[in-house]
Amino acid sequence: MSTRTLISPATLARPRGKALYWTVFGAVVVLFALAFLFPVYWMASGAMKSPDEIARTPPTLVPEHWHLDGYTDAWDLMQLPQHLWNTVVQAAGAWAFQLVFCTAAAYALSKLKPAFGNVVLGGILATLMVPAQALVVPKYLTAADLPLIHTSLLNDPLGIWLPAVANAFNLYLLKRFFDQLPRDVLEAAEIDGAGKLRTLWSVVLPMSRPVLGVVSIFALVAVWQDFLWPLMVFSDTDKQPISVALVQLSQNIQLTVLVAAMVIASIPMVALFLVFQRHIIAGISAGSTKG
Repeated sequence: MSTRTLISPATLARPRGKALYWTVFGAVVVLFALAFLFPVYWMASGAMKSPDEIARTPPTLVPEHWHLDGYTDAWDLMQLPQHLWNTVVQAAGAWAFQLVFCTAAAYALSKLKPAFGNVVLGGILATLMVPAQALVVPKYLTAADLPLIHTSLLNDPLGIWLPAVANAFNLYLLKRFFDQLPRDVLEAAEIDGAGKLRTLWSVVLPMSRPVLGVVSIFALVAVWQDFLWPLMVFSDTDKQPISVALVQLSQNIQLTVLVAAMVIASIPMVALFLVFQRHIIAGISAGSTKG
């Protein structure tokens, strides 16, 4: 059965049709690349302009004089190393907690079939319908005075780590992937004497690398870019992540220095995407796996 496309194979076989096709294709790729890369260039080059030039109207496309002072001043004046380290600690802990507990919960709901599992899953998915802003106040009151043990999680990384575990979207994503794993592989592991935990560790997790990569990206980016919740948790300036520190310390800072700080703050997430882009693309198509 042949597939109908906008341009027929006969037209593509002709030199004129092939040249037209690749010309249009190349133009579209270039336009999309410019649409995505130009804002990045504008931000990176803006930090290299003088304070007068960056505020000039109309703006200059290329800096008249390239200055690196904005980056060095941002690194020193805004204490970026300390706040970047705070963000790394908070994001890494939230990622680890979320990966362990969400994976365990998704595996239990998918393969262990507990009593009232569907009811529990329905309740978890129902939380997706509640706006995140509506949960801020009860979440803060809980973190300020943790029930039963009556301790405070404010100004503590646990105030970021523990709430991050309750991520219904990532849990559902993992469960859907586990549902589609081949049943024959799991039965073979059971015949070989592997228990439920050993099957999860030795069989399920190695097969779930694509979706685990996607969940990891979602978990890290969510913590890295979050502003409101870290602002409420960390009143101590020395413990604030980069997203909060950029706002708190930007009052008497030159615009070029602030832009440079934003560029530096975005580098880790860009690097993370470039390193794990293969896993992200594989995880997007992971849902098409059939058991």
